[in-house]
Amino acid sequence: MNIAYLPSDYLPIFIQLGLALGFIVTTMIVTHNIGPKRSSQKKDAAFECGIPSEGDARTPISIKYFLIAILFVLFDVEVIFMYPWAVNFKNLGMAGFVEMILFMGLLLAGFYYILKKGVLKWE
Repeated sequence: MNIAYLPSDYLPIFIQLGLALGFIVTTMIVTHNIGPKRSSQKKDAAFECGIPSEGDARTPISIKYFLIAILFVLFDVEVIFMYPWAVNFKNLGMAGFVEMILFMGLLLAGFYYILKKGVLKWE
């Protein structure tokens, strides 16, 4: 069954997209123009939960922190792919099982590589 879509079929989507973008742009312009423009030294000072700011915000931070954060997000997202598989485990049959074994093998190979590189060793 070959269904051909005409450009006019997409017209409602483009209208909704245009209206949404128009609303966003209009709201940003109007709020910028009618908002208060008062500034003072106290108002422009950094505020962190009522605790006075200390030091420079540009102090160097160890790259290990960012590596662990990125690795957490990476492996967390990969684990999310296992939930649909677990729900449909019986329906997928042996092919689904083999695919998940391959996926888990690649995931564990990446984890092994990370362990061997010493990324998770915090000093």
